[in-house]
Amino acid sequence: MWIGRSSFTSLVVGVFVVYVVHTCWVMYGIVYTRPCSGDGNCIQPYLARRPKLQLSVYTTTRSSLGAENHVDLVLNVEDFDVESKFERTVNVSVPKKTRNNGTLYAYVFLHHAGVLPWRDGKQVHLVSPLTTYMVPKPEEVNLLTGESATQQVEAEKRPSNALDEPVSHWRPRLTLNVMVDDFVFDGAALPADVHRYMKMVQLGKTVHYLPILFIDQLSNRVKDLMVINRSTAELPLTVSYDKISLGRLRFWIHMQDAVYSLQQLGFSEKDADEVKGIFVDTNLYFLALTFFVAAFHLLFDFLAFKNDISFWKKKKTMIGMSTKAVLWRCFSTVVIFLFLLDEQTSLLVLVPAGIGAAIELWKVKKALKMSVVWRGLRPAFQFGSSSESERKTEEYDTQAMTLLSYLLYPLCVGGAVYSLLNVKYKRWDFPPLPAGVGPRRPALSPRGPSTPAVGLGQTRAVPSSWSPEAWVSLTALGWGRQWGHGHRAYRSALAGPWPRGRPGDSRGRVGVRGGG
Repeated sequence: MWIGRSSFTSLVVGVFVVYVVHTCWVMYGIVYTRPCSGDGNCIQPYLARRPKLQLSVYTTTRSSLGAENHVDLVLNVEDFDVESKFERTVNVSVPKKTRNNGTLYAYVFLHHAGVLPWRDGKQVHLVSPLTTYMVPKPEEVNLLTGESATQQVEAEKRPSNALDEPVSHWRPRLTLNVMVDDFVFDGAALPADVHRYMKMVQLGKTVHYLPILFIDQLSNRVKDLMVINRSTAELPLTVSYDKISLGRLRFWIHMQDAVYSLQQLGFSEKDADEVKGIFVDTNLYFLALTFFVAAFHLLFDFLAFKNDISFWKKKKTMIGMSTKAVLWRCFSTVVIFLFLLDEQTSLLVLVPAGIGAAIELWKVKKALKMSVVWRGLRPAFQFGSSSESERKTEEYDTQAMTLLSYLLYPLCVGGAVYSLLNVKYKRWDFPPLPAGVGPRRPALSPRGPSTPAVGLGQTRAVPSSWSPEAWVSLTALGWGRQWGHGHRAYRSALAGPWPRGRPGDSRGRVGVRGGG
């Protein structure tokens, strides 16, 4: 039996090592790009010619732009320097179509100074939606006084049946990047991720790629979204720019592909936002360290989880174990799971919490020696008898619980009253949460000499959000990379029509044109 357990543990550790090595190799393949070694098939950077550029941002309700009609200029940066970082806030007029749950798009042009973008043959542009659709978050109020958190009075009241319908939300930030490395690409080994953002021109006998413009969609967070009402005339838009290196650009493209893959698998925008927070709110070097810490955390958590199940599976008696602690722990775990479910928490947190609640219910069945006997369609519960040693354990447990209740119950009641008076909730079924969190403590009853330390004396908290997110996001990163391999064919400098990006993303048109 010991050899079997050891072999299983070795298999798990081996799979873990292979996963870490594969992830490191994938990350290396993302940040490293092989430069061109010859002259026959090299693609030179157009920025090396140091052209005078201009940045223009337009808004329109149309997803495709054919001419300068039906567009509004919201930002114009003359003598645009790709090396200079800036951030500007402008007010954008919201059209009536957008106020009625329509979509507003931002067209970002990088073109030659003094030339209109649609008359410049060497311009690059991207399109990004400035609005998205989400169900408004219910407003939290004080349950006793009825005061809301914002005290905002809307001009028009929506019907009650429309409370769960998605409405337009404003994205108040537009983050732009330009790849500034004078990198010479090899046309025979052009990275698929960068290729779809490239536009190439023929200058004499040499092919040049125009400045690579990139819109950072990861910076659009759910917490920053603003509801668009029918009375909204203008909304602020913060346009920020910073240069970006080739390695970071490729990494960011793959991260956006990872988030897109999660959404295609059924993850909501809120779930995807949890993954965005990993990369946007964290330094990349600290993120790499976090990955290794999270990977080892998952490994040790899985092994401890396996040992915990094995221990309870072989447990036949409750000698030295607290039955009341098992019940309290099950109750608190279920309460926390229901709270997370009601809050529409990310599936990355909700699924492990649900599995943990199911395991705790199974432990209660084992602790109470409960069995279910079906009498037709009606179930009957039967409980096993306790031995003399188990009854002594229950006596010690009752005494310890009585002493603990003198401190525990006043704290729970006081915390609940304080929360009711000072914390705002959505409904009356939210305040019981502190009562469910409070009892999450180790068992106080003595353990028998044969009881291992992996019993109830070990407290397992609800899984943290970053561990499963790191796992899922990096797995999706691999999916995004595999998706990119299918587009690795290098196109000729005079290839046909310009392919579009996916609907709703920031990818503009790419292609090749001849020039003088």
